[in-house]
Amino acid sequence: MSRGFGREKRLLTPRQFKAVFDSPSGKAPGKNVLLLVRDSELDHPRLGLVIGKKSVKLAVERNRIKRQIRESFRLNQDHLSGWDIVVVARKGLGDLENAELAKQFDKLWKRLARNRPNRDANAPTGTSDQPHA
Repeated sequence: MSRGFGREKRLLTPRQFKAVFDSPSGKAPGKNVLLLVRDSELDHPRLGLVIGKKSVKLAVERNRIKRQIRESFRLNQDHLSGWDIVVVARKGLGDLENAELAKQFDKLWKRLARNRPNRDANAPTGTSDQPHA
C-alpha cells in the first residue's frame, strides 16, 4: 500500500463526513480530541479533520495541528485500512507541542487498531462446518 496521503486517502465531501458522524462504528476519545470511525468498503483508510476556530483559535495553530495529524495518520495507515476516520478537535488541542501530539495520535491509532473487530470474520472463507463428502 502506498504510504502517501493523496486525495483517495481523504474525506472530501460533506456527504462523506456526514456518513461517519451519523453512524460511527467506533469512537476513540483522547485528550482534547475525539476520533469517530466508520467501516468502509475500501482497501485503504480515509481521514477527515474537523478543527474549528472554537477549539483552536489561531489559523497557524490549526494548520500545524492538521499537518501533525496527517503525518501521524500517514505513518500509521497500514493498521487502519478499511476505515473512514474523522478527527474532531476539542479545546486545548492547540496547546500541545508537536511531540505530544504525535505521541497522543500514535496511541489513538493503536487503540483503534486493537479494538477493531476482525474484518475477515464475516468474509466467506470457502470452508463450511459440514464435513467433506
